[in-house]
Amino acid sequence: MGRASCTGHSDNHRSPALPWRLPFSPDRSMTSSASAAANSQLPTIAFIGGGNMASAIIGGLIRQGHPASQIEVVEPYAPTREALLKNFGLTAQPEAGPALQRASIVVWAVKPQTFKDAAAQAKAHTQQALHLSVAAGIRSDSIAQWLGTERIVRTMPNTPALVGKGMSAIYARPAVTSAERQSVEAIMASTGEFLWVESETQLDAVTALSGSGPAYVFYFLEAMTRAGVGMGLTEAQAHQLAVGTFVGASELARRSDESPAVLRERVTSKGGTTYAALQSMEASGVSQAFEAAMRAAEKRANELGNEFGS
Repeated sequence: MGRASCTGHSDNHRSPALPWRLPFSPDRSMTSSASAAANSQLPTIAFIGGGNMASAIIGGLIRQGHPASQIEVVEPYAPTREALLKNFGLTAQPEAGPALQRASIVVWAVKPQTFKDAAAQAKAHTQQALHLSVAAGIRSDSIAQWLGTERIVRTMPNTPALVGKGMSAIYARPAVTSAERQSVEAIMASTGEFLWVESETQLDAVTALSGSGPAYVFYFLEAMTRAGVGMGLTEAQAHQLAVGTFVGASELARRSDESPAVLRERVTSKGGTTYAALQSMEASGVSQAFEAAMRAAEKRANELGNEFGS
């Protein structure tokens, strides 16, 4: 431009991690009259915007068997349209038009500053649809006003969705039905895990934590790699060690019943190497600086709604 205790559910939803770029031929989506009939029952999903996040969702849908013939994309940027054709066999349109009228779900994957104009162009063709926004900061009140409907869902995904390892939070306005919620879940499950939040204001915190979170990980990976090189490792060695450490520690945290604090304490012997490193971080105020950074991201997410909303 997508469950936690927030809603009383304790089960997070996951989908298999699969390569993002897979060979795709439109002809393989319908190999018999039976499959063609089945595909005709699937909803047509339209995407306004065809960039990275839209492509992540499209790729996940196609991997799960959603035919390209049931996907519409509006993308004004020619190189992005070419990439969609190459990667997924999709012919995207440069502007909104009558083709959108067959969509029962419209995914808004546009930048916050372009959302209002894009909505004005598409509104006449999307009155029949449920609307799912992945745009940061833009509140559902604004989207409802621009599109003339209360059937609005907001989600905040993140870039690991590109490899099927995304983490998303979802908020739905009251007018969205249970069946429509399930349709949204099916879409977001194609990108990784998701949870629901009850309050739309929580999405600003989600943006700061998981939406922007991959950049924090990459930031630390950069620092760890630089340090490794400075201590005599090759860049390739340092990078592999740093990435492997993040992957392994994250999986341990996922599987463990113990808190991150306990897991940290288990590898921190007083007077040892890890203790020395953590003491240095504490002395430098790393924890406080990190929390302040996340607060800055939350604040900016709120500002985006004020700047570009109605």
